[in-house]
Amino acid sequence: MPKQLYTASEAASALGISLDTLRRWDKAGRIEVQRDAGNRRVVSADEIDRVRGDRGGAHISARNRFRGIVTDVKVDGLMAQVEMVVSDPVRLVAVVTRDAVEELGLKNGMATTAIVKSTNVIIQS
Repeated sequence: MPKQLYTASEAASALGISLDTLRRWDKAGRIEVQRDAGNRRVVSADEIDRVRGDRGGAHISARNRFRGIVTDVKVDGLMAQVEMVVSDPVRLVAVVTRDAVEELGLKNGMATTAIVKSTNVIIQS
């Protein structure tokens, strides 16, 4: 049976963020955190999936998926550059169309998944 609750450090690792970032997100209300009997933060598997942007019905055939957090979006004319941290210190940079950035609503701090298929990187929010 899959695990339903994760410790704060396990959740931070699954999200590709630091424990301090998870604590800040908790205080800001960006992630729903519960407390265990010892008053330690725990995060449900469903909440981790929600923050990561996992969607049960949205399947794309690709083996190389990198879940991460958008750290920078630069839009110039018709093109945009999206930078995301996959797992510290690994970062991934993709050049996509401006329309794609606007359609996905990509912003700093947003959880995303980069899908690498052949020579293309597909960003999923």
